[in-house]
Amino acid sequence: MATASLSATVRDNVGTGFARKVRQAGNIPAIIYGHGREPQKLSLVARDVDRLLGTISAASTVIELSVDGTTARTLIREVQRHPVKRNIIHIDFQQLVAGEKVTVSVRIRFTGTADGVRNSGGILAETMHELSVRCDPSLIPDHVEVDVTPLTIGHSIHVRDLTLPAGVQILDDAGATVCVCTAPAAAIEEPVAAEGAAPEAAAEPELIRKPKPEEEEEEAK
Repeated sequence: MATASLSATVRDNVGTGFARKVRQAGNIPAIIYGHGREPQKLSLVARDVDRLLGTISAASTVIELSVDGTTARTLIREVQRHPVKRNIIHIDFQQLVAGEKVTVSVRIRFTGTADGVRNSGGILAETMHELSVRCDPSLIPDHVEVDVTPLTIGHSIHVRDLTLPAGVQILDDAGATVCVCTAPAAAIEEPVAAEGAAPEAAAEPELIRKPKPEEEEEEAK
């Protein structure tokens, strides 16, 4: 389980206007909610958030969120970004409760070089990049490792082929393809004329207009 720390302060004022002022001050509006607690408005330092999200997998990292001296174990459930500028404008945190399972997305890490790539010039297509899993927060894996070394051309690895730690349940379809090794694209070769063969006569251009009456008479002579 990957963990990280972040500090926040309680934000009493609500509404679009107040949220805009929070952002203008270099902060990010946020909210924390969870089983058995009232949602609470927060404010985060934007610089700290940017630095943190640049080093973790946000969807599967447990955040030790310190709110005015009180620490809560949380997961980031949503990061809202400006549609044009792409800066973060709001974050949702879910407080974790002991014994209560959560559903998270865990990234897939591919290791090794597929046999079909190494020995036959094939191409490895990674069709899935994360898995949806359900487990106790203490069991959340940082990533799921997939060794592609034995994979030959024409063969795939499916969700059912993956092995996860005890207590971690995969929610994705067992038949879903995680990756596949495909044959290299066939090179298209131009046909080569046989030596000494006579060149083909140039094709006569197709007439794409209707002949005039005088032209038809001239041809008939």
